[in-house]
Amino acid sequence: MYALVEILGKQYKAIEGETVQVDYISKQEVGSAIEYATVLAVVDDKNARFGTPYVENAKVKVTLVENIKGDKIKVFKKKRRKGYRRTQGHRQRYSLVTIDKIIA
Repeated sequence: MYALVEILGKQYKAIEGETVQVDYISKQEVGSAIEYATVLAVVDDKNARFGTPYVENAKVKVTLVENIKGDKIKVFKKKRRKGYRRTQGHRQRYSLVTIDKIIA
């Protein structure tokens, strides 16, 4: 059984017991339980339910495991023959959540 859930505007496939990397969740502490009611679809072995846009009475309970930073990327700008060069680095922040339960 799995569900398609919308977390912070992006859609993720949620399978019970798995850990998913999502965008940074800033308002929660590590170890806290979060409940999402924005479930787009719930798929079982024999049947599937799809919402318009969300499935009624369906929830996904997750636990915030940790907040991490992704790999560093370099942003380089240059204009030829002008002597203009700029280098900037960036590390995106992510959150790891564990899917505890899918309530359909």
